[in-house]
Amino acid sequence: MVFITKAKMRTYDEPSWEDKAMAKMVFINLPVTDMQRSIKFYEAIGFKQNMDYSDENGAGMMWDDNIWIMLLTHDFYQQFLSCQLVANTQEVSGSMTALSMDSIEEVKKFAQTAKENGGDFYHVELGMPEEQMYELEVKDPDGNILSAAWMAM
Repeated sequence: MVFITKAKMRTYDEPSWEDKAMAKMVFINLPVTDMQRSIKFYEAIGFKQNMDYSDENGAGMMWDDNIWIMLLTHDFYQQFLSCQLVANTQEVSGSMTALSMDSIEEVKKFAQTAKENGGDFYHVELGMPEEQMYELEVKDPDGNILSAAWMAM
């Protein structure tokens, strides 16, 4: 997990961070080649940028209070990889991140909005009826894959 922060320092009369329980959160780190293009793309598909966790190396993009995507420049991302190299995500995929949607229509709108803003999408036949589960694979401009999914619950 990578945090980039410009948040204010706490004073001595404030409770320490150890005294506060942090909510369970998911931070998905993605390497990107063009930070501004990526920020615009993720804002278009429904993420909000948190400026307290954004700088020239990365941008904290909030899906909701508990799920964030951290967009990181390749150079900054590389610092966390020990002996590995940053993948060219246009050619190699290391992960797919699934985001749940409220309806099939929302899945389709999410994918279409992604395409209209520099991404792309495709459908993988899962052998399930649409009334049970519907999913579209969405690629961001760098080739990182998000699965937009709806499931009958």
